[in-house]
Amino acid sequence: MISKKLKEEISRPSAIRAMFEKGAQLKKVYGEDGVFDFSLGNPNLPPPEKVNQTIISLSRENRPLMHGYMQNAGYEDVRQKIAEKLNESSNTKFEKGGIIITSGAAAGLNVVFKAILDEGDEVLTVAPFFVEYRAYVGNSQGKLIAVNAQPDTFLFSAEKIEQAITEKTKAIILNSPNNPSGAVYSDALLKNLADVLIKHEEKTGRAIYVVSDEPYRELIYDDTKLPVFADIFKNAITVYSFSKSLSLAGERIGYIAVSPSADDYSALNDALILCNRTLGFVNAPALFQRVIAECLNETVDTKSYKSKRDKLHSHITNLGFECFLPKGAFYLFPKSPIADDISFCNDYAVKYNILAAPGAGFGFPGYFRLAYCVSDKTIELSLPAFEKLAREFFK
Repeated sequence: MISKKLKEEISRPSAIRAMFEKGAQLKKVYGEDGVFDFSLGNPNLPPPEKVNQTIISLSRENRPLMHGYMQNAGYEDVRQKIAEKLNESSNTKFEKGGIIITSGAAAGLNVVFKAILDEGDEVLTVAPFFVEYRAYVGNSQGKLIAVNAQPDTFLFSAEKIEQAITEKTKAIILNSPNNPSGAVYSDALLKNLADVLIKHEEKTGRAIYVVSDEPYRELIYDDTKLPVFADIFKNAITVYSFSKSLSLAGERIGYIAVSPSADDYSALNDALILCNRTLGFVNAPALFQRVIAECLNETVDTKSYKSKRDKLHSHITNLGFECFLPKGAFYLFPKSPIADDISFCNDYAVKYNILAAPGAGFGFPGYFRLAYCVSDKTIELSLPAFEKLAREFFK
């Protein structure tokens, strides 16, 4: 018998999973070009050529234990290179001892929460938020508490976060650029929050970790400036993935970077390394540790994503949809023309073979997400379908 908790999770309907399965059915009927799948954030751009060449070159090497175990935190030389790369754009002096290479950001977040949470501890986040945060926190017997962003900008209020802090608050997880909204948190906004956390620590003697989830760090547009969280928050833990910057989503490679100023720095690093092993990851993939070490200065063509954003955003807003212009990531998060965003996606958009993810799944009902990390052809072919959909609501 499976656990009661998992039985409840499995039985709980997932609008996003249902949309994915619906898409597979529609493609069998209408073909790949007849279905406009904006449901999943699966990057369509190829990795930079240097990544491909590095994979080929490394695979031809015959060094001892090329694919064997290494330290649970990852190869020391790779961790050193990551620390040096971070220090190029940061006032914080990261050390290789504070770098733990992980099997992607998802593994990194699970490792962090396992290391810092006791049963019943609370983790704050800003809604809308990535679907799996609740599960990641729950995996370590914590509780996710969401604080709603402002619906016009999807930015948080430091005052509202301050009001949500309790004696059980252990961490805040922030995602900028944000999935699903594409919002980017400014330096001033983050410093306001830092002031709140400093006051809290001075008053209570309890520090709160700021966990920065940064898989979209390189995907920013319109000359937007992305602050360095570790330069603003004393207790910063950065979680990063190469899934989006190098289009390596399926290879599961990323890292955790702990600010040297963080409370219990050495013990925290030891705990993270232990959890990386005991959660079953053991270590990040050996080959791709070597790959990313040679490709830290590479990134996919963000101009391509910006072009896709501009085309799709311009089209749907001209049709009548209300939609914030995202400053990063590769998602649009328009307002649903009806209050029930799940019904809008399942009953209306699907009629025209448009697959979108309901905002309710991201803790922000009344909206829907379009992942524009698809081919230009898919976007072009979808435009008439959006026109037909819009005519149902905007006369």
